[in-house]
Amino acid sequence: MKTVKGTYFQNDRDHPLVYGDVEIDNPARRRLRGEPLKEGVLAQPVIVGFCGTDHTLMQMGREGRLSPKFPQGKTRLINGHEGIVWVPSQSRFAVVLIRGGDSFDPTRYTEDESYFEYGCDQADGLFCDEGYFHPDMLLEIPEGIVQNGKLPLSFAKKMVFPDPFACMVFQLERMTDLGSAHNFRVEMAKLHCGEDQGRAAAAENLYARTVIFGLGTTGMFMGDLIRRSHPKAKILFVGRSAPDSPKVRFALEQCGGEYLQNSFDSEEALASAICGELGGRATAFIGVSGSGMEHRVAFEHRVLGCNGVYNSFSLGPKITFDTMPFGFENHLIFGSINFRREHMEAAIRMLADSRYDEIVELIDKGKFTADPIAAYENQIYCKGAPLKTAVVWNPDYVDFTC
Repeated sequence: MKTVKGTYFQNDRDHPLVYGDVEIDNPARRRLRGEPLKEGVLAQPVIVGFCGTDHTLMQMGREGRLSPKFPQGKTRLINGHEGIVWVPSQSRFAVVLIRGGDSFDPTRYTEDESYFEYGCDQADGLFCDEGYFHPDMLLEIPEGIVQNGKLPLSFAKKMVFPDPFACMVFQLERMTDLGSAHNFRVEMAKLHCGEDQGRAAAAENLYARTVIFGLGTTGMFMGDLIRRSHPKAKILFVGRSAPDSPKVRFALEQCGGEYLQNSFDSEEALASAICGELGGRATAFIGVSGSGMEHRVAFEHRVLGCNGVYNSFSLGPKITFDTMPFGFENHLIFGSINFRREHMEAAIRMLADSRYDEIVELIDKGKFTADPIAAYENQIYCKGAPLKTAVVWNPDYVDFTC
């Protein structure tokens, strides 16, 4: 056992998130099924990002529903799953791959498999002075970044994003796999070609008219990745922010897409405007807003076109559809979360060369630890909050001049 300072969730109506002394231990864990159990390596968090999952877990603690999330034998969970750590025993920085367990592929978790997620589910996370992390889940950062033993602040800020960015790298893979399989026979008939050419055409045409419903970081990342892989794609973001807001301007600069502000009096009017902007019904509809409006716009108001793919990435909303048009319009609906190690490694490389540090704002560590709940509710997750908030947990390893 080791005692550290950190924030942690607990089942308590008035104090679901607190900062103070917390005991940590080092159970042996498995990265993937078939691999050996390994004890963790002690690491010191350097910068940590705040995720909407953290806010959800806090609400669950208020409602007394967190027990299944606690590490075995504990009545609390140290939160935080986005960030970079210093590994003293290896004299290096690392990005933590958060999900492991007894599964062959984290993107295909099945009934007889178990898992853990640092800071989210059955394993302590990053909002602490020190923590134990599986040695094979401490990912390398690009060479040449570290100067005089420190990370440039700009790079450190980018490294609060590998987790959500890796999710979107997987989403692109999954959408392309499914979209290609869904429509390649149509393309074969249209082009009078073989299967390989048909699958390639189907994958490309999937993004011909893409709706990204919601403009948070996940929606922005999804648009960025689609643009990188499919330069000819038509991408339309739909959100509530003003078109001239910094968030919208930044997203369009990154993705080269278009934007439609949802200021309409009805969902029907919104749907009509979306189809007008696209020049037809959508070939792909990606729901990342967390709103139940997503499925109604796509299905009830017929924004998603025939043979279209619906990617449900929002957690919470229910999806309903009329089985008659659903069957005849040949829609494909899927939802899948998480990623594999190679997705996060790709995310680290792409983020290192990005501008995403520009959308990260820092909260003072002292202010956060003095009253974590107030920080969540009044600064991090409130109206007018930054797109992304992070805290430098250990300033000794950060160069604030660059």
